[in-house]
Amino acid sequence: MTFDLTNPVFSDAEKAREYLESLHWPDGAVCPHCNLMNNTKVGGKTARPGLYMCNACRKQFTVTVGTIFEDSKIPLNKWLLAFRLINGGKKGISANEIKRHLGISYKSAWFMMHRIREAMQDDGSPLGGPGKVVESDEAIVGGFKRKRLSGKIAPKKKIVTLVERGGSARSFHITNITHKNVRHALVTSAHRSSVLMTDDARFYNNIGREFAEHHTTLHSNREFAKAGGIHSNTAENFFSIFKRGLVGTYHHMSAAHLHRYLVEFDFRYNTRKVSDAERTEEALKGARGKRLTYRQPSSLAA
Repeated sequence: MTFDLTNPVFSDAEKAREYLESLHWPDGAVCPHCNLMNNTKVGGKTARPGLYMCNACRKQFTVTVGTIFEDSKIPLNKWLLAFRLINGGKKGISANEIKRHLGISYKSAWFMMHRIREAMQDDGSPLGGPGKVVESDEAIVGGFKRKRLSGKIAPKKKIVTLVERGGSARSFHITNITHKNVRHALVTSAHRSSVLMTDDARFYNNIGREFAEHHTTLHSNREFAKAGGIHSNTAENFFSIFKRGLVGTYHHMSAAHLHRYLVEFDFRYNTRKVSDAERTEEALKGARGKRLTYRQPSSLAA
């Protein structure tokens, strides 16, 4: 499906619902309560469009039940437009821009964006594998002066990113760049049969012994690559895009929500080889089975 901005799914809530049903239910309606397909569409003047009744558990549902759209008062066509906009820019789009495009409040736009980022979360499958290269690098972001805080400096945040060459990236917000925190990110997200590429930070010496091979470059001596493809420049390139998004689009990311912004940039990196329309569809597919509420606590890596 083409996703140009003149598409009726962005202006007609019914067209948006029908499209979402075709995307999530290609073989027919599936009950989100019992996962069966023995369902009947509910008709009548009082029934809202797209309402189904499960003949097994006797519960009613629509395509939005069990997704990030559930209980939202924002029309589905505006949701789809927000998905298209956030997936169309390499460096993201601010909640203020979403507010202006959709004609909703800033609070609604901000929460909508975090719901969409929840849909972008990957399945956690290990990166790398036998014969594959995984790069690891760390970055510190934030710490810029903000005039409206009377010259105070926002706390710096630490990030570690793992990138499988030719594959996916996965980033973590960590409280401190230490052996314990970096090792936890690596051993829980990268297959230990991988070849690990890092800089010369000392804590990688012990971590590298847990992988099939470990190669380093001496950044302290301004050595950024060696013969045989030994470098961590792929992870550095990821950080360059992330930092441009931070400075140019979002300006500030709170510690409580930094992990969600990282998911957004990971997702765009992981779908870099597809079109904006295909990336949007992939994100929409991820909307099922995930919920995010205002009161849901934020997670933060140790």
